Amino acid sequence: MTLLEFWTICSSNNIVLDKEQMKMIERYADEIKYWNNNVNLISRQEEDQILEKHILHSLVILKYVDIKHKARCIDIGTGAGLPGIPLKIARNDLEMLLIDSIQKKIKITSMFAKHTGLKKIDAVSIRAEDLANQNKYHNYYDFVFARAVKKILTVLNWVKPLLNKEGLIVFLKGGNLNDEIEEAKKYYPDLSVNEINIKINGYQWFEENEKKIVICSGFRL
Repeated sequence: MTLLEFWTICSSNNIVLDKEQMKMIERYADEIKYWNNNVNLISRQEEDQILEKHILHSLVILKYVDIKHKARCIDIGTGAGLPGIPLKIARNDLEMLLIDSIQKKIKITSMFAKHTGLKKIDAVSIRAEDLANQNKYHNYYDFVFARAVKKILTVLNWVKPLLNKEGLIVFLKGGNLNDEIEEAKKYYPDLSVNEINIKINGYQWFEENEKKIVICSGFRL
């Protein structure tokens, strides 16, 4: 996918990116590809599909989730900074913390974040459950993002101290999630789950591969 095709698809799905943001996206994609030779950030087979399978996949959140102005956000298991860095590029107003337990990945991702030149974006090597044990982060975040990170119930247990009362957990997942959702609802009877099949105008890969957004809210803290 070319940058022009990427921008066109984003625009047709109400994901608005200006020229400066597109420059940041281009640099970010190039850096992931370059550093992936040293640190396994994404699948080697997808190095030529970073724009569509990784960055666009991250940005589809903006099509389906109403993220309030200046929301406090955390991306757990961020890996190469996905979905946190693309979201921050598209929404400079957001406060974004990127965390991952693998230090060599977060070292590279911290560099990616700094190269955007944006404020209020940090990358830290820490497990989500350890961060949740720090009182200063209790009830702090409006949104938790998790892309291809463990089962729903596991993530809920990790992050529940971090969310404020109106907070949402947004998962990017794929395939049949019935068992995961049932397990989570059994453990948290008050849990509200909105499972959405991703449909992007101009790019059918998400539908063909059963990619989904799962939004969880309302579970008792």
